[in-house]
Amino acid sequence: MREPINGVLLLNKPVGITSNAALQKAKWLLNARKAGHTGTLDPFADGLLPLCFGEATKFSAYLLEADKHYRAVLQLGVTTTTGDPEGEILATREVHASRAEIEALLPRFTGEIEQIPPMHSALKHQGRPLYEYARAGIEIERPPRRVQIRALELVECDPPRVVLDVQCSAGTYIRTLAQDIGAALGCGAHLTELKRTAAGGFSLDQAHTLAELEALDAPQRPTLLLPADCLVEHLPAIQLDDADAGALCQGRSVAHATDHQGLARIYAASHAFIGLADADAGCLTPRRLIATQQA
Repeated sequence: MREPINGVLLLNKPVGITSNAALQKAKWLLNARKAGHTGTLDPFADGLLPLCFGEATKFSAYLLEADKHYRAVLQLGVTTTTGDPEGEILATREVHASRAEIEALLPRFTGEIEQIPPMHSALKHQGRPLYEYARAGIEIERPPRRVQIRALELVECDPPRVVLDVQCSAGTYIRTLAQDIGAALGCGAHLTELKRTAAGGFSLDQAHTLAELEALDAPQRPTLLLPADCLVEHLPAIQLDDADAGALCQGRSVAHATDHQGLARIYAASHAFIGLADADAGCLTPRRLIATQQA
């Protein structure tokens, strides 16, 4: 019986494949039973794609909801049906915007803003992703969503090519941001390149490629994985003795004196990660536990 694969692979996804294809290739290389990712990247995009295996999939939502960082390349003057290079060209206009005009515009797109999700997205309407309606030529009304653009920096400006660094909340569509900036400039725009450079507390320079994973012998490949608790390191840690750890693993609440209120990481006396519990009024209540302790 093979050992279960548990942990997180920080993958540098290449351009040209879907996030799910990258996930399935890594899953096959690791011979893992269960796998999931923490937010998709479009096929034309590359960069950091954290993949979760085994027990780590239970905590993937905490990274899915984390802030993301991107390097985005815009082409001003050209709009496409999808807002990216995979769509058909809708219109071409002359570009007269200067660097000063573009820099002056960016504060309008910083902070809390509203975005209308693109039709070419995986958001569901009546159980079907929006991109299926878009491919059938059907337009669905989408209510605007509030997102946070925490930082927006002009890295390069040689119109019609503009390069931006974006730090944003989960759920932000960088394609939509590019389109909205182009519309505000009066010339239109679409995204030609997109690289995710960070997600939560992880950065692209920590990531591995599929080629690196494949080059290793099968027994060595799991050494690239980070432990499951790396996904929840932003939460405070509480260590329990073996008796209380055992009780918590059985689904029972345990008394524990702590000033912390709310979700916490829980460890056994051996420092093995048990999972997450809610701390309240001197009591720990299990929230999300792993099935096998990991040293």
